[in-house]
Amino acid sequence: MNNGKAFKVDGPFYATLDNAVESVKELAQVGYDGLYTMEGSHDPFYPLILAAEHAPNITISTSIAVSFPRNPMHLAYQALDLQTFSKGQFILGLGSQIKPHIEKRFGCEFSPVAKRMGEQIQAIKAIFDCFQNGSRLDFKGEYYRHTLMGPMFNPGPCEYGLPPIITGGFGPKMCQMAGEVADGLMVHPFNNMAYIEDHVVENVKLGFEKGGSTGDDFMLSIAAMVITGSCEKNFEHAYNSVRSLLAFYGSTPAYKPAMLAIGYGDLQPKLNRLSKENRMSEMEALIPDEFVEQFAVIGEPDQIAQKLVDKFGHLATRLSIYAPYFAENDMWKNIIADIKQIQGR
Repeated sequence: MNNGKAFKVDGPFYATLDNAVESVKELAQVGYDGLYTMEGSHDPFYPLILAAEHAPNITISTSIAVSFPRNPMHLAYQALDLQTFSKGQFILGLGSQIKPHIEKRFGCEFSPVAKRMGEQIQAIKAIFDCFQNGSRLDFKGEYYRHTLMGPMFNPGPCEYGLPPIITGGFGPKMCQMAGEVADGLMVHPFNNMAYIEDHVVENVKLGFEKGGSTGDDFMLSIAAMVITGSCEKNFEHAYNSVRSLLAFYGSTPAYKPAMLAIGYGDLQPKLNRLSKENRMSEMEALIPDEFVEQFAVIGEPDQIAQKLVDKFGHLATRLSIYAPYFAENDMWKNIIADIKQIQGR
């Protein structure tokens, strides 16, 4: 975990190749320590090349790249190339996606998520070990098999070291798997402190025990929903946007444990029923202020930094601000500067 160290602040880099240069320069001016892409309607790796070139001191990561349609060898090459080009600033963030997307969008076979992702990470690390240390490649698993590596295909060691591999996870099996074989865990934005401390962290620690790790270098990257605004109108828009998102997330059965952790388990099936009937406004009306307060950090712009540090400072290694609404870059610039000042960096 963070071992008392100040957390880094990451920002969303939802850029395409045609606007990536302009976007990364703007985000660098805001003061983010890192930028992350997501796998939506565009590839998550390509824009990071331009980010590394035009903002060389910023950490870059995929958050997430969908892992199952990709082979460990492909991921190892991509990760090592980005690690080398960014001079050691790359983090490989992987996620599993849900079964319908894997089977019907990517056209791939779906497997038990934690088991397969754990093996995939181990396979990538075996390939990394071959590249970095010249060890014989001899990985034989249930889902992946890598036993051939000739000199022509081996890029050799990276002078900046190997990139960490972190994985998205929510349930106990994924959190335990991350603690056992990964270098870090990305905590989904639908989180509250009760769920993080009693479920996420405890299961990660079980993974440490299973994998024989102390967890000292483990990266806990937490996505924090934030509600704020530079004026009353903007604040209201931010609040309603987050409440709508919470209603959407809350309708998903897989996220019910986070609701149970704060005593709102009975709300989940109601939201799920309404979502199937596409009754979004009624879903939002079911979300009380107390629920929003548990899942989001709320306040005036000059209050947000202290609230984020107070809430997540004892756990987070990296913190990504999750704000699904438009807000001025100058506001975020001031918030991030305040965080750094509070942390003494």
